[in-house]
Amino acid sequence: MLRLNHPSNSTKLDFDFSQNWFPKGSHIIKCIDSHTEGEPLRVILAGYPQPSGHTILARRQELETKYDAFRTALMWEPRGHADMYGCLITEPVSEDAHFGVLFLHNEGYSTMCGHGIIAVTTVVLETGMLPKSSPETQIVIDTPAGLVTAWARIENDSVRSVRFKNVPSYAHAIDQSVNVPDIGRIQYDIGYGGAYYAYVDAGEIDLTTGPDHYSALIRMGKLIKKSITASSNIIHPYEPDLGFLYGTIFVGPAESDDAHSRHVCVFADGEVDRSPTGTGVSGRLALLHAKGFLKLRESIRIESIINSSFTGTVTQECSFGPYNAIIPEVEGQAFITGQHTFILNPQDPFRDGFLLR
Repeated sequence: MLRLNHPSNSTKLDFDFSQNWFPKGSHIIKCIDSHTEGEPLRVILAGYPQPSGHTILARRQELETKYDAFRTALMWEPRGHADMYGCLITEPVSEDAHFGVLFLHNEGYSTMCGHGIIAVTTVVLETGMLPKSSPETQIVIDTPAGLVTAWARIENDSVRSVRFKNVPSYAHAIDQSVNVPDIGRIQYDIGYGGAYYAYVDAGEIDLTTGPDHYSALIRMGKLIKKSITASSNIIHPYEPDLGFLYGTIFVGPAESDDAHSRHVCVFADGEVDRSPTGTGVSGRLALLHAKGFLKLRESIRIESIINSSFTGTVTQECSFGPYNAIIPEVEGQAFITGQHTFILNPQDPFRDGFLLR
């Protein structure tokens, strides 16, 4: 219990955190906040509408069409920020899954999220929502892109790291070019790892992949995404809702000797991933494998804009529709940063959030 002194009469003001003091008529949402290699994930546990679709993609559409104000309330200011990321846990749709997930960000709803898989696996195990056991605990998760399996490495009864086997990933387009306003003609590849990304050599447009070029990376990443979207047609082999360019990944040289390269992913509405991007690493592995630069069962470490890293491995080859694909595995580390009880007060003019860039 917190005790404060009242300056006028020296009586003590008591605040009991266990009591519900919320303004009348408020809607309450409970969350656990976490990060994976620096990238936030707000895991929504209670108070958020649960969509009723029979598939994760149907639930994704229901959230978008009926309940989007809840997303903006939690992702945007004043409760979030332009680079906030979230995850709603749902009932599973597959017989083998422990639960389903829907990922939220500043613009809408993503199709898969690697850092989100690592973080939500950590959260459900560290909080005791699911039991953990050494040396590894397996969690199966329904995502909009398909079924994903994660393994948490347990040491001293804590989650040390999480690796996940992603959906089939492939090279969608190699050695393409596009004319981008204010930049000129650039070369790019498109890889799919649960979402589609355009991969661009940062050096080609005189950028580095460090924080010093943060604003320029956002501006150019959005321009590149817009130009490629206008000039190419991305069609997912099975799900039309997945067929769109999610972001631009700038590739640069690694700073540490034992890393392969560095990623800066600009996605959604100019959002910047602080991690190397799990789905982006998956797509990059597929591109490197297709080009003959990465062999089966070979692993590489990829850095982020803040020097955190993921390890990616090509675990097997497969077919995915008309594509020669791989099954990638990505590993990283996540930590819980706090728990929140958010209040959506009907009298608050900013109840549904706002966003400044």
